[in-house]
Amino acid sequence: MKIFALILCLFILQIAVILLLEFRRPQRALAWLFIAFCCPPLGLLFYYFLGRNYWQNQKLDKRCISLFREIRAHLSGKIKLVADAADSGNPQFADHKELLHLLSRLSEIPATGRNKCQVLLDGREAFEAMLDAMEAARDNIHMEFYIFRDDEIGEQFQDVMIRKSRQGVRVRLLCDGLGSHKLSRRFIRTLRNAGVEVHFFLPPVISLLDRRLNFRNHRKIIVVDGRVGFTGGLNVGDDYLGKDPKLGYWRDTHLRLEGDAVYSLQYVFLKDWRLAAGEGMNHPRFFPAHECTGEETVLVVASGPDGALDASQELYFASMVAAKQRIWITSPYFIPDPTICRALKNAVLGGVDVRIIIPAIPDNRLVYNASLSYLENLQDAGVKFYRYQKGFMHAKVMIIDDLLGTVGSANLDMRSFYSNFELTAVLLKPEVIAELAASFEQDLQHSEFIEPASFRRRGAHVKLIESLCQLLSPLL
Repeated sequence: MKIFALILCLFILQIAVILLLEFRRPQRALAWLFIAFCCPPLGLLFYYFLGRNYWQNQKLDKRCISLFREIRAHLSGKIKLVADAADSGNPQFADHKELLHLLSRLSEIPATGRNKCQVLLDGREAFEAMLDAMEAARDNIHMEFYIFRDDEIGEQFQDVMIRKSRQGVRVRLLCDGLGSHKLSRRFIRTLRNAGVEVHFFLPPVISLLDRRLNFRNHRKIIVVDGRVGFTGGLNVGDDYLGKDPKLGYWRDTHLRLEGDAVYSLQYVFLKDWRLAAGEGMNHPRFFPAHECTGEETVLVVASGPDGALDASQELYFASMVAAKQRIWITSPYFIPDPTICRALKNAVLGGVDVRIIIPAIPDNRLVYNASLSYLENLQDAGVKFYRYQKGFMHAKVMIIDDLLGTVGSANLDMRSFYSNFELTAVLLKPEVIAELAASFEQDLQHSEFIEPASFRRRGAHVKLIESLCQLLSPLL
């Protein structure tokens, strides 16, 4: 009897601890309580290693703060800031001055107006552009990916990195410790032997012991000589070329950038490199004067658990609230928080055309079921959902009216909002927004509309599975 009483006390204790520490985010608290009920002896242990706040027991590095303050001061005299809606190059922003101000405050480097952007719509096109830019490098190549594979395309990147390193170019590669944990030691050793600097962001064992395993670097960045940059949804692997037999054709969106926005990519990379490698770098050659004559306005928003704001969530929410005609979204993982759900519902009620494309073929069944659990409620409000049929939809794109478009690494899910380090480019040029919209309409032709009445008739056991997955969705 005493044993049962002790077990009951421990069970109540772990519930109390979770409620005490997670009261600010009720959905997250519910997810951990669900785990505690399913695994009574282990729930608190899981929470101890995976549920902590990113900054808990972390000391601020004053030297690091000073270093990046110096970089921002150096950049302030080199970039063309867009502080006024009239200078954004988009007439639609005349009625959204507050939105531009809000979005700029989400980033350490505000919106810049001297840029040129190229939209890349699949892996083959994007990888070719990346490799060409790397081949032209003269001083440095900085690369950062969540997943880097040692397959055919990975070896092509390896060949270029090695060749450029031997030519005297400083090549640095940063991979997420969990996302790229399958990268072979031989592959890494070959790079390092050629002079390529390779580091991993929060490797699994270290991050587990440090209780930060749950926080992953999901960013995708390449910066060449501080003048050409790439970001978007693509990692490096053959599956992004459509060679995965299960997923087939891979639909993604990436960006090639020139101009002031590349400084922002470089800035984010240097911050991540400082965290992973312990090396603080600040040299003029990382931010050289560029000759880009483009007049496109671009804002690069970096978000993560180390920030004072949930920048990705704020970006999505503020943009949705500003919509008057359309909100078009593609996202492989759709797990919105209550605020985003309310924004989508209010938009539909206000007459906004809200369409969301998700994959028809899941790469993660648990996450996919959690995504489906949110559809019915939003469909009742009038949100239109589509399943992409041609292959796997991995693009993370949002189009708001003719006002702005976003392309980046952040999914429309709570992991991207609160746990991952993400990067999103906000594009204001009307022609670029029109290009993203045309691509969305093309994707709709390869998508199946999820008819609400039919979707509502799915089996009770299917709904039960989806509901259980939704309980865990804040952690997915």
